[in-house]
Amino acid sequence: MYKSYSMELAGRTLTVDINRVAKQANGAALMHYGDTTVLSTATASKEPREGIDFFPLSVEYEEKMYAVGKIPGGFNKREGKASEHAILTSRVIDRPMRPLFPKDYRNDVTLVNMVMSVDPECNPEIPAMLGSAIATCISDIPFDGPCATTQVGLINGEYIINPTMAQKDVSELQLTVASTREKVIMIEAGAKEVPEDKMIEAIYKAHEVNQEIIKFIDKIVEECGKPKHSYESCAVPEELFAAIKEIVPPEEMEVAVFSDDKQTREENIRQVTEKLKEAFADNEEWLAVLGEAVYQYQKKTVRKMILKDHKRPDGRAITQIRPLAAETDIIPRVHGSAMFTRGQTQICTITTLAPLAEAQRLDGLDEFETTKRYMHHYNFPSYSVGETKPSRGPGRREIGHGALAERALVPVLPSEEEFPYAIRTVSETFESNGSTSQASICASTMSLMAAGVPIKKPVAGISCGLVTGDTDDDYIVLTDIQGLEDFFGDMDFKVAGTHDGITAIQMDIKIHGLTRPIVEEAIRRTKEAREYILTEVMEKCIAAPRTTVGEYAPKIIQIQIDPQKIGDVVGQRGKTINTIIERTGVKIDITDEGAVSICGVDQKSMDEAANMIKIISTDFEAGQIFTGKVVSIKEFGAFVEFAPGKEGMVHISKICKERINRVEDVLTLGDKVKVVCLGKDKMGRISFSMKDVPEEA
Repeated sequence: MYKSYSMELAGRTLTVDINRVAKQANGAALMHYGDTTVLSTATASKEPREGIDFFPLSVEYEEKMYAVGKIPGGFNKREGKASEHAILTSRVIDRPMRPLFPKDYRNDVTLVNMVMSVDPECNPEIPAMLGSAIATCISDIPFDGPCATTQVGLINGEYIINPTMAQKDVSELQLTVASTREKVIMIEAGAKEVPEDKMIEAIYKAHEVNQEIIKFIDKIVEECGKPKHSYESCAVPEELFAAIKEIVPPEEMEVAVFSDDKQTREENIRQVTEKLKEAFADNEEWLAVLGEAVYQYQKKTVRKMILKDHKRPDGRAITQIRPLAAETDIIPRVHGSAMFTRGQTQICTITTLAPLAEAQRLDGLDEFETTKRYMHHYNFPSYSVGETKPSRGPGRREIGHGALAERALVPVLPSEEEFPYAIRTVSETFESNGSTSQASICASTMSLMAAGVPIKKPVAGISCGLVTGDTDDDYIVLTDIQGLEDFFGDMDFKVAGTHDGITAIQMDIKIHGLTRPIVEEAIRRTKEAREYILTEVMEKCIAAPRTTVGEYAPKIIQIQIDPQKIGDVVGQRGKTINTIIERTGVKIDITDEGAVSICGVDQKSMDEAANMIKIISTDFEAGQIFTGKVVSIKEFGAFVEFAPGKEGMVHISKICKERINRVEDVLTLGDKVKVVCLGKDKMGRISFSMKDVPEEA
């Protein structure tokens, strides 16, 4: 039976329609937030997927261009692969919901959010996030929800709940927080150096709003929720664990995992696994789940060592950062490069500069952002973890890590007026053992500075981990987690920022939420670590941005012309500006406001192009002196081109101080001559004189 539910959320009405559409899905919710409409559905397979040791959850966020009254661009006039924004939104929906599904559930689950209408006052991400939770909660799919998600902005010191697209454009903070009934379960933020205490306050403002939304969802579930279906558990049998401990006692497993070298540890675990395979050679049922059993045994061992003994696998103290190293200019001929190493995590970032015309064009649902001037791309090749597999282009993880680093660095970039370049940084993962995204932020900061990008302040990133016990008070926070502590721990809390505040946060967890003391301690720890990395490593490697761009980087001159003269510079069908480009080899961009950017590698050619544009865009007055080329000779004089598409006439009487009979006696086509402007003749043509050019000119 069709039912509709409504609540007021941040001054706008949120309406949820249940059993109105998509009734064959396990759960569906048609979400309305203002005029924004999103259909959220949840479906699950009838049987578990065979041969896997993970929960197969897929989250999709589909942007339909009709939602903003557009036809997709390109030759194929239908939506293609998901945009980066859609992928990032899918990840934000996935991260808080994944921990709430049973860990031993192996049925395929797909959450689809289809954006059908967009109201600029109501961000479609909000109904998509809430719709996914509602659709799953009312379905028969096992799920320990509900969870709710809220966004927070900060404008003129005031927190804004679920800011509009226009408000996001000017906000100092773009924060997304997901919560369960008691705890925060996911945090994602981009900020303009927001202080730690302000960030914590914003997080818990969102948490309060989430509690009201959860009450609303509870009412919907109470009236429309289906009983949860039973499923085939894929948990490892307890008797197998007991048998493993007989063959490999806990002390032996501790020795196997207690190493600061990833390869050594992996070899130790391989030997343990081979030993167990020989012992269980006759038990096919146990052999089928042995890999998962060894993984769980490692996990329990590492967690016990950390939580009870305060021993980390590589022997570090709880607050200790792995060995750090930084260097710049390791790649020749690129515009800027830097490498940052933290333990067995190593990132090299290369910076490339280009004219603003090469900024990325965006074709999406956001009417406020149509181009992107700064692009950060992150690559994670298989060799970085000692594996072999073909490269298929960036996956969701790579796109997510690139976006996180981009978000961290945008607040410190110079404005287009200060630095009129499009900027691309590419972070290449050479080696990975935990928190490569944060290492890429450190490497990118140094690479930008090495390239001569005048960033306002350096940015560093670090990640904290968590191991929890049986109660909320039984936990330990780890500074700078390596891969093993990430895999077997409960949290990956990444924070990037300057000395003065936070620029980005991304928090992933595997448990049902964090208490406020854990959140506060993690933010405090990351600030301490960030300060150390900035002061003791990065700033000692490169203290400030270089004052000029590199030898091989394009140089840019900016001049301002009268906007009414743009047509003169461009010329009919672009003839004039194309002539300037052909003659000088530069690139030229002109804005509607008359700002001209001239980009090239040869300063002389750039100056020549700038001079041509200034000549063309300047009103001609008597007394101005030009250098031009003779392009036409007549009986009565010669025509001199002094700028592309601009000619003036030198009358035969104005060529020499003495009288001449023929123009050809003095001038030939192609001659370069210096002339002085006499004004315009009766026909409106520019009149020049060669003989009246001052001697000092």
